[in-house]
Amino acid sequence: QVQLVESGGGLVQAGGSLRLSCTASGIRFSMYTMAWYRQAPGNQRELVAHITTGLITTYADSVKGRFTISRDNAKNTVYLQMNSLKPEDTAVYYCNGAFVGAPYWGKGTLVTVSS
Repeated sequence: QVQLVESGGGLVQAGGSLRLSCTASGIRFSMYTMAWYRQAPGNQRELVAHITTGLITTYADSVKGRFTISRDNAKNTVYLQMNSLKPEDTAVYYCNGAFVGAPYWGKGTLVTVSS
């Protein structure tokens, strides 16, 4: 059974930092492109960042220079370091793993940034 489990969300003041983690089980993690998406109330789910098996990273323009995605294949875990958080970063953050076929999703972790 495939599981992606996010953790690390919470309430933080604007300008603060959080690190999200997503640990995968049931997949050969090292073969998967991993990504973080987010969905704010009333908005569509959007890609925040992704990291390939070759450690190539891409970021949404809104988070460039503030967020960093990384992965540890030995721990089957992908991270999202979020610095200089803004109220507009408030959303549920979802982990995504893609290889072939339909991607896998976690259930999400809520990040709330207060002004």
